[in-house]
Amino acid sequence: MQKLDLGSEADSFAQGGNRLCFFHPMDAGKCVKTLRKDRSPELKQKEKGIKGWLKPLSSFDDNQQEYSTFLRIADIYGPQALQFIPRCYGMVATNHGPGLVTDLVRDFDGAISMTLKQYVWIHGNTPRVKNCIAAFQQAWETIGLPSRNLLLHNIVVQLTAEDTIQRLVVIDGLGWADVLPFGWWSRTLARAKAARKAERLTEAIEALLEIKRTNGDWGYHGWMEPAQRYAGVSTAPVATS
Repeated sequence: MQKLDLGSEADSFAQGGNRLCFFHPMDAGKCVKTLRKDRSPELKQKEKGIKGWLKPLSSFDDNQQEYSTFLRIADIYGPQALQFIPRCYGMVATNHGPGLVTDLVRDFDGAISMTLKQYVWIHGNTPRVKNCIAAFQQAWETIGLPSRNLLLHNIVVQLTAEDTIQRLVVIDGLGWADVLPFGWWSRTLARAKAARKAERLTEAIEALLEIKRTNGDWGYHGWMEPAQRYAGVSTAPVATS
């Protein structure tokens, strides 16, 4: 099987705690997530000591875990979930090992959509943002979508025009974190859990703006410079997903 050549690790456009994100070399509307070599499943399992050996190695593989979650969401929730999460296209072989292919969320002009963290830091908690957050919270609860804590840098703001928000998309942190994830089998429980996760976004935004107000530290995750956001595409706008 021919492997996708993603270039070197330095060619990744974003880096998370465990993975690298690359542009798909044949489709500007997709990205490929690969595991960081310094955060391999073997190393993560070893870090946990005895507790780590009690779990299968696959449980430390973020790509496999996320792929399984995407499949399960598609099976349980169907197309309605795709308003709030990227579409997943499965696993591919790459020069950095197995890669997970998903939609790369872009704005009307082709730029990679900003994280909610960056958008709020720049624009503040405007009425437009508040309305969008409220609509997202209601829909997330109604559907009962599974997630860990909804972090501001794991949500992107997709724009249909410079000042028009189309939707919020959760790009990481999907799935229930419980040892016994009963939310997969009980829609009532799923909705209650989803509501609590979504409600915390309001507090997270307030906390972020307080950090900015007091000249605090931005942190590590969630910021992309304009050159990074427009990398990987021509100057022509790319259709939003």
